[in-house]
Parts: sequence; C-alpha cells; structure tokens
Amino acid sequence: MKNKTVIITGAASGIGKATAELFARHGANVVVSDIQEAEGNATTDSIIAAGGKASFFKTDVAKPEEMEALVAFAVKTYGQLDAAVNNAGIGGEQALIADMSIDGWKKVIDINLNSLFYGMKYQIPAMLKNGGGSIVNISSILGAVGFANSAGYTAAKHGVVGLTQAAALEYSAQKIRINAVAPGFIETPLLDALDAEMKQQLVALHPIGRLGKSEEVAELIFWLSSDKSSFVTGGYYPVDGGYLAR
Repeated sequence: MKNKTVIITGAASGIGKATAELFARHGANVVVSDIQEAEGNATTDSIIAAGGKASFFKTDVAKPEEMEALVAFAVKTYGQLDAAVNNAGIGGEQALIADMSIDGWKKVIDINLNSLFYGMKYQIPAMLKNGGGSIVNISSILGAVGFANSAGYTAAKHGVVGLTQAAALEYSAQKIRINAVAPGFIETPLLDALDAEMKQQLVALHPIGRLGKSEEVAELIFWLSSDKSSFVTGGYYPVDGGYLAR
C-alpha cells in the first residue's frame, strides 16, 4: 500500500482508527474521515507524528453530498483513490421492533447501510480512473445472524453483505475488488455504555473466551485492501472469535 491513497470513514476511534494507523505504517496516504472533528484530527496528528501521511476531512456519512466531497478531497489532495474502508457506524436504538421509533430505525439504516451505497457510488468512479482498487465494507457478525432488540442494526449489517456482493459482481472485471469484514464484539467505544456484567455476557458468546481488539480487525481489512488478496472479491469475512461457529 506504499504511496497508495485510502479513505477510512469512522476513523476517529475504534476499528477505524486502528486501520488508519496500520495503513499509515505501511506507507499509505490516509484520508481520515469522521463526524467527530476533534477526535479525527487527533488520529491524523498521531499518524503524522509517527512519520505517516494523513489528512482529516469531516464527513457525515449519512449525507451523499458529503461522501462525494470526501472522495473529491482525497483525489485533490493525493492525486487518486486506490482503496476505501467504509467503516463508520452506530449501534442504534435498542428496542423491540414494535417499540422502536421510526426515527431510530431510519438513523441506523442511514448511517450503517445507506452511507456505504453513497460511499461506493463516488469511490468507484474515482478508482476506475486509475485502473482499479479495493473497497472494504464493514458489516458485522450480525450480518449473518439475528440479535434481539437490535433489528435496525441487524437489518443494516445484513444489507451491507448483499450490497457488497452485488457491487463485487458489477465491478470485478474492471479490477475493483469489494469485500465485507464482519467483526464480532470488539473492545471499542461502542461498548463503553455496557456495565461489567453485560460485557461478560458478550464474552461468553465468543468461544475464544474474550472480546476482539480493533487491531485484529484492522489486519484483515489491510490484507483485503492490498495486492496480496488479488483473487479475493465478493466475500464476507468474520473476525469473531468463533461466534458464528456456535
């Protein structure tokens, strides 16, 4: 990935931040994107301080015009776009379906699913101009199974898998590879609201006996983005400590 340009959404913290730092260590030009400006700038500054190349661009991924502007910024700043990691997401409203608010449903679908369509809509034309590229969409283990009280999140993450497969079929012949990564429960700020007992209940769902680390997910994202995975497209790859094997 040396001297190649990558966009990473949701890069202010968690998996996105770990991925941005990993790409930078391998010499990529990293466009750090997040709606959280202070935290996004902090990620960018830490990469630069470590000798990497990075720029921050504030983006609300639920707004297509901002996703278009993000791609334009990457191309203007670094000359082309080689890879994208559509990672930004939220846990969303926790409720039974009959009790879930309409706004809560729409918000999680907008951020966790629609944003990936917006991203690819503008990322793909930019990649076609330089002969190809790689896109990694972040789904979840809940892209393959259900989870009570999280209908919006579960539906969105299932949708990510279907969207990824369709896109991979459409653009494989034009040398754009598109894959989905499915993290299990990872130690990120999304889990900060949980108490120790609830976290332990989540740990028990993973046969490996612990929650995952952002850096472990980042390693798979990086491999899928690199030329080492040149025959890999349209796939759904769990990083889940055995969650889906139960």
